[in-house]
Amino acid sequence: MTSLVEHLVPEELWVLFRRVVPPTEVKRPQGGGRRRAGDREALAAIIFVATSGCTWRQLPPTFGPAWPTVYRRFAQWSRDRVWARLYRVVLDELGARGELDWSRCAIDSVSVRAAKGGH
Repeated sequence: MTSLVEHLVPEELWVLFRRVVPPTEVKRPQGGGRRRAGDREALAAIIFVATSGCTWRQLPPTFGPAWPTVYRRFAQWSRDRVWARLYRVVLDELGARGELDWSRCAIDSVSVRAAKGGH
């Protein structure tokens, strides 16, 4: 049976994610402390929050890391532009497989600057 983490972050996505997430320092300078929560579990929890509509504080303990840890990881990865890089890697992978359908595409005018004021 597939765990919730494996369901939300299948192996194929996990492989792509590991290509874009920056390496982390696992050794604490002061020594001791808890083991760092796993990136895959944190990613699954982030996906759960993003897709379920629950708040960070409502995150079920099923994932392992507590909500503050998950939120900190989300914030750090956002600062590191992990999501933009992951988006690009996923599109590149799908494009290489011929699995992108560009027959329908929308461009948001807010996202693309209009030349000469849109005239």
